[in-house]
Amino acid sequence: MNNFYITDDNFINSKSYQDYMQINRGRGVLKIRASAANQAIPINNLKITVSAVIDNKNVIFYEGYTNSSGVIENILLPAPIANNNDLTVPNKATYDVSALYNEADINQTYKVNIYDNIVVIQTINIVPPMKVSGAIWQ
Repeated sequence: MNNFYITDDNFINSKSYQDYMQINRGRGVLKIRASAANQAIPINNLKITVSAVIDNKNVIFYEGYTNSSGVIENILLPAPIANNNDLTVPNKATYDVSALYNEADINQTYKVNIYDNIVVIQTINIVPPMKVSGAIWQ
């Protein structure tokens, strides 16, 4: 599957993107919090990629790295506009959040639901593999 960045002019002008944005006219916010040792040690420089599949194309909405506190804040993402008359089943957009950390051979992916006018916090708990007498234990 090909990757497209949300800033790619060819994709932005496509019918696929226009249809996606018509459905997802609202905005939600994603916050990433990455740590190890039961949230005691923040993970700095964890690469985060936020993407969604639109018409069989993997569209990257965000790429960045966690700060020294293991946090990325204010990732704005398209989401369906909330229907205040019916909050029993909130409308959502689902994104893939990939966490890559080469130093510890970590590559994790999460499904995250984003809602209009809501801050969603995705906690990423890193458990680096340990080497014990030549074997790798996790």
